[in-house]
Amino acid sequence: MSVLVTGGAGYIGSVTVELLRRAGERVVVLDDLSRGHRDAVPEGVPFHLGNVGDAALVSSIVREHEVESCVHFAAFAYVGESVTDPAPYFSNNVARGVALLDALRVSGVGRVVFSSSCATYGEPASLPITEDEPQTPTSPYGWSKLFFERALDAYSAAYGLRFVALRYFNAAGAFGNLGERHDPETHLIPNVLAAAAGGPPVTVHGRDYPTKDGTAVRDYVHVEDLAQAHLLALNHLRGGGASEFVNLGGGRGHSVLDVIDSAERVTGRRFGVVYAERRPGDPTELVASAEKARRLLGWEPRHADLDSIISSAWDFYLSRRVVGAA
Repeated sequence: MSVLVTGGAGYIGSVTVELLRRAGERVVVLDDLSRGHRDAVPEGVPFHLGNVGDAALVSSIVREHEVESCVHFAAFAYVGESVTDPAPYFSNNVARGVALLDALRVSGVGRVVFSSSCATYGEPASLPITEDEPQTPTSPYGWSKLFFERALDAYSAAYGLRFVALRYFNAAGAFGNLGERHDPETHLIPNVLAAAAGGPPVTVHGRDYPTKDGTAVRDYVHVEDLAQAHLLALNHLRGGGASEFVNLGGGRGHSVLDVIDSAERVTGRRFGVVYAERRPGDPTELVASAEKARRLLGWEPRHADLDSIISSAWDFYLSRRVVGAA
């Protein structure tokens, strides 16, 4: 029996594939490579090129590899892009996602772990954010994740599908030779490290937020810790556990300027910073309560320190680029 990982050539997906493989699981990857990288899939792991909305392909993969569970990552995930061009987000993240659910249901696969997002909460009414916080996304990306959550909930009630939707806060860091390789890169930590390596100054979007230093605050979670939560969620479902929505975060907020300070400590380099207007769809502060993940899944982040997270990302950056002397 196998675990199907959609989007397994992407950032978090590829780390999850590697941890599943190390845990002795049989894994098969489905990815269209529009945002992922073929070389991120370990040698020997079966790979299928295609999109999750191709029901015939999904059904064929389920039969060929005797798939018993699915970990679903394959989604577009740029907040700003979703504001300026929302159509691909609803097409890929929602329509194709529902087609995947139908193909899995028809093929007899009844367990799904879903890569959801804290973007479903929008501007929270209180911090830290619990799973009971009202969900009012501020971007089409957040809405696309919330719509798919609602589809999972409906399929669970009607068809007996069981799922765990993991609402990530900000994924960061690297796991060995697996790290962030987005094009374009919009995430803060890789852009800060590129600036430290001699690239263009890092752009800080907004300095008038109602926070300690005027910049937005986020809860950073190491990618290995996020990936490990997917294995725990699978074990929860395999043990007969009920469908659940679960936050994954470190429980501590760091501002944009905190990240810049940490990067300067880790790299030993100073670099340019420029300020720009806020990006549409960006909430002020997102910090998780991960108590449910600890209680339900036994999840304990191992890499909670921001300097440690950034250090792993810097090591990955250095391994892929020739960086000049400071």
